[in-house]
Amino acid sequence: MRVVIAEDSVLLREGVARLLEDEGHHVVAKAGDGEELLAEVARHTPDVAVVDVRMPPTHTDEGLRAALTIRERWPGMGVLVLSQYVEERYATELLTADAGGIGYLLKDRVARVEEFMDALTRVAEGGSALDPVVVRQLFARSRRSDPLSRLTERESTILGLMAEGHTNESIARQIYVSNSAVEKHVASIFRKLELDAAEGASRRILAVVRYLKS
Repeated sequence: MRVVIAEDSVLLREGVARLLEDEGHHVVAKAGDGEELLAEVARHTPDVAVVDVRMPPTHTDEGLRAALTIRERWPGMGVLVLSQYVEERYATELLTADAGGIGYLLKDRVARVEEFMDALTRVAEGGSALDPVVVRQLFARSRRSDPLSRLTERESTILGLMAEGHTNESIARQIYVSNSAVEKHVASIFRKLELDAAEGASRRILAVVRYLKS
């Protein structure tokens, strides 16, 4: 895939670029701030942009703002955000804007090459990829509010895995149940979140959005 990387730390930026190139991907551009990122995305229209949340000049939310702009101007482009810490406000603002083709990972996850590459691929293909730590923190906050409070413990676990971007088959392997059992739980989640009328793939994204907004 074709990738643009935006990261003000030269060491991390070059490290991610080398990792991607070693895996056979093409890093078409590298940027050190939000404005440069947007210019490179406009120039190259990559499959996915890997973006740090905090970049110059203020090191607050420049990367996030650039990511949101990318989603607005190029809605089909994947965006994988990297953050040093779990920043709930940034995560929910980005992910609730559009749950498809979006990822939010902690930077430590980059060192786990297989997980990082799997997340990047899912995002480029229009799926979602949330760091498990981000999911746990968001879910700890959200489970106290309706309609998520209606979910059973197993359904809550499955919805959390859905938010990470896992398919039913992947969820079945992780919690050691059959695919049909996962399908029944997912159907129950849709009913409890009042998503019965939506189409299959859309319902999955809407469930994640509902989960993140609560």
